[in-house]
Amino acid sequence: MRWIIRLMVLALVFVVIAVGSILLLPSERIARIAADQIAQATGRKVEMTGETKVSFYPVLGISTGRTTVANADWSDKGPMFQADSFKVGVDPQALFGGAIRITGLEAVNPHILLQKDKSGRVNWEINVEGVTTTGAGTESVPAQSSQLALTLDRALITGAQLTYIDDQAGSTTQIKDVNFDMRWPSYTGEATIDASFRPAQEVVSITGRIARLDHLIDGAVSDLTAKVSTKGGAVDFTGKVSSLPQAAGRISADLSDSSRFMTSLGQAALDLPEGLGRAASVAGDLTYSEAGRLSLRNLSAKLDHNSLTGGVDLIPGGARPRIEAQLDAGALDLSALAPESDGEAGTKETGTAVDTGWSKAPIDASALGLADAQIALSAKSIDLGTFNFGQTRMIAAVDNSRAVFTLKELSGYGGNVSGEFVANNRSGLSVGGSMTARGMDMERLLTDAAGITRFATTGDMTLNFLGVGQSVHAIMNSLSGSLSLGTGRGVISGFDLDKLMRSGDVTGGTTVFDEMSASFAIKDGNMQGDDLKMSMPLARATGTGRIGLGAQDLNYTFTPSLLEGDSRKGLAIPVRIKGPWANPKIYPDLEAAIDLNFKEEKKKLKEEARQEVQKAIEKELGVTVPEGGDLKDTLKKEAEDTIKKELFKLFD
Repeated sequence: MRWIIRLMVLALVFVVIAVGSILLLPSERIARIAADQIAQATGRKVEMTGETKVSFYPVLGISTGRTTVANADWSDKGPMFQADSFKVGVDPQALFGGAIRITGLEAVNPHILLQKDKSGRVNWEINVEGVTTTGAGTESVPAQSSQLALTLDRALITGAQLTYIDDQAGSTTQIKDVNFDMRWPSYTGEATIDASFRPAQEVVSITGRIARLDHLIDGAVSDLTAKVSTKGGAVDFTGKVSSLPQAAGRISADLSDSSRFMTSLGQAALDLPEGLGRAASVAGDLTYSEAGRLSLRNLSAKLDHNSLTGGVDLIPGGARPRIEAQLDAGALDLSALAPESDGEAGTKETGTAVDTGWSKAPIDASALGLADAQIALSAKSIDLGTFNFGQTRMIAAVDNSRAVFTLKELSGYGGNVSGEFVANNRSGLSVGGSMTARGMDMERLLTDAAGITRFATTGDMTLNFLGVGQSVHAIMNSLSGSLSLGTGRGVISGFDLDKLMRSGDVTGGTTVFDEMSASFAIKDGNMQGDDLKMSMPLARATGTGRIGLGAQDLNYTFTPSLLEGDSRKGLAIPVRIKGPWANPKIYPDLEAAIDLNFKEEKKKLKEEARQEVQKAIEKELGVTVPEGGDLKDTLKKEAEDTIKKELFKLFD
């Protein structure tokens, strides 16, 4: 009769119930016997209260009132399982034939508590006789047990509440309104699951098929297909799993609303810009290890209108999870990342120079603190809204809310950009960087960056900058750093230098130059530069003044000088450029022009005028100024002499 010893505790319970029913034992006594037998087999105290009913035809079974199963002895969080009522039915013919065939299992409004302590122990490992605990065995030799011929026609749980306490992570997750329907007709066969729960406001449905549930019970591996769906989308998995837990297979997600999908799962809403996955379609080969590392290989993702391929690893542990990824993209449209301006309705709102100034809308950079990362990205082109670039290779490294974007290759505006950009949100947001641009189309670049369309040339530029603030307006008004640039041949539109030099007219036309260089110091959102030099076929020019990066204005003096030649004299006429970027005023500074070009003539005319005045005074007053003398001193002396004469007359 050795086979009887290997029966599961439920078999013993049902045998007792059957015999007790024949002997017409009181139902309370039967419930107590059943509870004692379960407690003896599992090591957990079991209590069954309320009315207990026993049936043996057509189904052998028991129905109890409130049922409680104690937690592990190391936990102080309350019972592991409690339900308002509990029903179980078995096939008596299968039972006495050596198998346990459960025809029905039902729990109403159960509260289930799952817990992992700081050492990694879990409270759901119960030493049921004849069933090996999870994780037994080795990788090469699957866990072995005295196998039970156990089947389950149907298990039904309604209105359950599930609480998971993870003392290692310091987290508690609670899920309500859990409904669970499971069918397992053969112990060595397939099990199907149909479940739903409500972590937040919407119902989440789970359907699945486990090819060999007995393998999972024994700590081995089984094939699994599963689907999680909400009103925001669905995720499908096909592969292999174990109860360690481990998983490997193909996963795909089709999310019509990513934010709604996450909130349905009880997570925070995703405020994603357009292009980063408001709607997403993702597929890849998934691997999940016992240590919690999640890997995606052969990844293909469509995030709104953008497409990515590559691989991603999510590594837990430490203060924050870590993301490692290598991604390739085609034409990447990130224009939605461009900061909005404070423009009125109906105006295209971007972070570029507009009459209303930079946006004062708060920038939420909290995402920098969600995870550390090392991400390599390549793309055929990137549209940043304000700027547009071609072939791009960059590495993004995020460490404790500080992100460093290293530009390996960034082509655009006819040239290339290298350097790094830093965004730091450790104690308030700051942005900075050091960048070098070679062979850039300055007209296109300045048009996109600042709305300046009058300057057309190709050049090189070096920029170092740092800005602090929680809005684009605050950052641009706090910028500090330096800028230097040099260009080749180019054109300044808006005024004709030749016409300006000949007639002082600054309306319309263009000015052609051969080369230009300048440097600027940046402080408090202003660029101050005093060394602009420009050479032209018949002239040269210098420049000095301020360019307001924060205020989006100019106050700059551009001074062209005609080169002296056989038939011409050098002439300099300063030109003031003043006002907002979008529409600055350009006009000649005539007073400065006179000072520059007619200094000697002005001095001579002034001297001639002085002499004429002196002559008139001498004639009128009868005073003669000695050669080399001063009219003022002569008049003073003449007045003193006159006063003396008048005083002496008093003594005559």
